[in-house]
Amino acid sequence: MALFGRKHFNLLNSKKKDIPAGLWTQCKDCSATIYKKELVDNLSVCPKCGYHFALNARERIDLLIDLGTFKERDQDLVSVDPLKFKGPKTYKEKLHSDQKSTGLRDAVISGEGNINGRPVMIAVTDSRFIMGSMGSVVGERITRAIESATDKRIPVIIVSGSGGGARMYEGVFSLMQMAKTCSALARHNEAGLLHISCLTNPTMAGIMASFAGVGDIIMAEPRALIGFTGPRVIEQTIRQKLPAGFQQSEFLLEHGLIDMIVDRKDLKARIFQVIDYTGMTPTAATAPASDPVPPPETPDNS
Repeated sequence: MALFGRKHFNLLNSKKKDIPAGLWTQCKDCSATIYKKELVDNLSVCPKCGYHFALNARERIDLLIDLGTFKERDQDLVSVDPLKFKGPKTYKEKLHSDQKSTGLRDAVISGEGNINGRPVMIAVTDSRFIMGSMGSVVGERITRAIESATDKRIPVIIVSGSGGGARMYEGVFSLMQMAKTCSALARHNEAGLLHISCLTNPTMAGIMASFAGVGDIIMAEPRALIGFTGPRVIEQTIRQKLPAGFQQSEFLLEHGLIDMIVDRKDLKARIFQVIDYTGMTPTAATAPASDPVPPPETPDNS
């Protein structure tokens, strides 16, 4: 019998206090346990090792574009199923599933906004939607954004976070988007206008082989995986061991594929710095070209 009628407690029958779930997360790089609020306050960058967690497209727009200035465009475009694709899930089922889980119509958000008061056109891919792969709608939205920027003579900012490349659910229609987006960027370049490409983890396959790889300035977040195909496939193909860090942004900066590595907290300021340095202000961009100097008159010797 317990002394004075008190129930005897031990480690086996004592109750633990309930701790709310979802308060903590673990860094994928250093395995540190991080308080989620601290992680959010640090722009989803690990405070221990600097690992950059993934952001969705809305979060990236909030990070880069001045508050209240973003105007989304072409959001009513939706993918169809030209090949009537069937598998464990049909293409239509996959589209519906990702639309429901992400709240997006497709894997990109595009529109116009300001960066520190400077107007820009921006497009951001979202890896939550079929790995951020590029189908007809993604290609069309990015192309329309580029063409609008060319008409308005403002810079284009494209933030890529796509591990899926061209969306093979749509076959050759998806591959055509690579040429279409690059053609629009070529016309933008011929007009003397700026394209800044921002690469995040991961940026792979047909995305990297098209608009992501042809920026006037190519920026990347630290330790981002960037390339056409994964390192394991390359090793199996060439039967050689790849160098350490192959396809990470630091390796690619050293070998000249990208221009700079920028921490997330500095990205908006660095983009603004590049725009300011290149003179892509509304006044400079829209100013009419000066009249050409007329050729000297040929004297009449007759």
